[in-house]
Amino acid sequence: MLPRSARDDAGLPRNTPAFHLVTAPAIRNVAIVAHVDHGKTSLVDCLFKTAGALKRAEVGSDRLLDSNALERERGITILSKNAAIEWRGVHINLIDTPGHADFGGQVERVLSMADGVLLVVDAFEGPMPQTRFVIEKAFAQGLLPLVVINKMDRKEARADEVLGEIFDLFADLGAEELALDFPVAYASARQGWASREADEPGTDMQSLLDQILEVIPAPTLDATRPMRMQINTLDWDDFVGRIGIGRVERGVLRKGMEVVRIGNDGQRKRGRIKELYRFEGMARLAAEEVVAGDIASLAGLEDLGLGDTLCSSDLIEPLPAITLEEPTIEMEFLPNDSPFAGSEGQFVTSRQVSERLERAAWMDPALRVQRGESHGQTVSGRGVLHLGILTENMRREGYEFQVGKPRVLIREIDGTKMEPYEKARIDLPEDTMGRVIEFFSRRGAEISDMERRGDRATLHFRIPTRGLIGARSPLLSLTRGEGVLSSLTDGYDSWHGDLVDRNQGVLVSSHQGKVSAYALRNLEDRGEFFVSPGDQVYAGMVVGENNKDEDITLNVSRERKLTNVRSANKDVNESIRVARQISLEGFLEYLGDDELLEVTPKSLRLRKRTLDEKSRLRVAKRAT
Repeated sequence: MLPRSARDDAGLPRNTPAFHLVTAPAIRNVAIVAHVDHGKTSLVDCLFKTAGALKRAEVGSDRLLDSNALERERGITILSKNAAIEWRGVHINLIDTPGHADFGGQVERVLSMADGVLLVVDAFEGPMPQTRFVIEKAFAQGLLPLVVINKMDRKEARADEVLGEIFDLFADLGAEELALDFPVAYASARQGWASREADEPGTDMQSLLDQILEVIPAPTLDATRPMRMQINTLDWDDFVGRIGIGRVERGVLRKGMEVVRIGNDGQRKRGRIKELYRFEGMARLAAEEVVAGDIASLAGLEDLGLGDTLCSSDLIEPLPAITLEEPTIEMEFLPNDSPFAGSEGQFVTSRQVSERLERAAWMDPALRVQRGESHGQTVSGRGVLHLGILTENMRREGYEFQVGKPRVLIREIDGTKMEPYEKARIDLPEDTMGRVIEFFSRRGAEISDMERRGDRATLHFRIPTRGLIGARSPLLSLTRGEGVLSSLTDGYDSWHGDLVDRNQGVLVSSHQGKVSAYALRNLEDRGEFFVSPGDQVYAGMVVGENNKDEDITLNVSRERKLTNVRSANKDVNESIRVARQISLEGFLEYLGDDELLEVTPKSLRLRKRTLDEKSRLRVAKRAT
């Protein structure tokens, strides 16, 4: 207890922004779940605005919860986050969850902090694969949803039909009683309003905030028993180190309190809470104590891990470990050994890359890291985007390394070879449906249903996860850029057999040097290039895609010979086709079995595993 001189009249430390102790009925814990791009983050911005929870610097900003640079660039939520607002004397903790299936591991572990969910559904698209995933997890934890039909401002909005589809989804998941009568709100996050009636637009989000208080139950946890909580999310602060976030399940957690930490492996270790916070708006504010039912953020415990239970020494009873669905994709991470190794990165050694990957696995339990061959690591995750985000974060932090082609994780069950499958959905122009069906059929897809709405169509099918790797770019070409693919893991099934992979070979550089416009102009008939004049290349580097189904080696550094008419440095006047620009995920999906992607803070270079051409031919001959 602090001396009287250090406390104010309320007993709180002077000059410290702290909360007063709050009783559980004045708390609501709400997880906000949705499929990607259904307007969840924009809806939260509107709730903040209506509740007056925006700081002066945040007024006029959008997508406040998408604080990560990659989230803002891509327009998706990657990391689960916590925030809080005050409404009519009630402290509402908002738990933001990712909307992409590849980050479903974050959804699973944070739902245990909630007492209800805000299910956001697009008024035109209706329930999507990820909608099913998140609401199934919510039902498994006994959480009731408040359904929000968002984007009511869309001309194509079909609220009544979408409600029927949600009804069918709930019934299909075994929630027949809930399907008969579930609370619904209508909203337009873009226009900043919510309403209880589809045909009566509101002026702000007051009605939705009131519904949250009415529908989402207050936590009914005992604050009189010895303290216990579970760590559901981890964060890092350069000043205090590891930060654990979770809901106090019983009792009262106090700053300076001695606790017993029980890890997922059952080991116990004593520690002391050095820093304690609660959430207000987007900020963490210091608190002296956090009551059962509220969400706490704490620091000071070494080696804190996800799923760890913190107990008062008076009564040590660990909570069940958090279980997550298994990864389905794996990818090699190797030290860079190309001729350009170490020229662009700050962290280039095998040890540095390994330590960074281990830290990533500590923060995200959906990632698994194992030591691989050739001083590399094998990282497993939920999908190509999941591993691609990890790769992009590392390159932005100054790491330089190489990655191999994403591969599905194979299991053997009762002597049968099994592989992961996914349920997928494609929204596309109706006149492109035939080409798309033919394309995915070659990749092992089994069409289960198709719908037509005007000039748009929707395909539903089941497909081996292998068949989706590398499918998104061709899909955009087949649908004139209008096709939207979403999918969800659907367990393991028998190995489908060989599938159609990349149809075309690649163009490989035969020399190291600078790409010349003269060489590209004379080689344009061979295929499409990934490099432009002036780019540096090396022997064995992939510089383009061949028009045919075989790899060919060529010299893209060849200069124009000197003549008495034209100087050697005179530019080629003829126009050259612009090089194909490929994103990181695009490269990961494009990779062949015999290729690697060199990743640096400045460059992405596709290369052959074996750089020497004669050695590649010998390897290919032995394989044949």
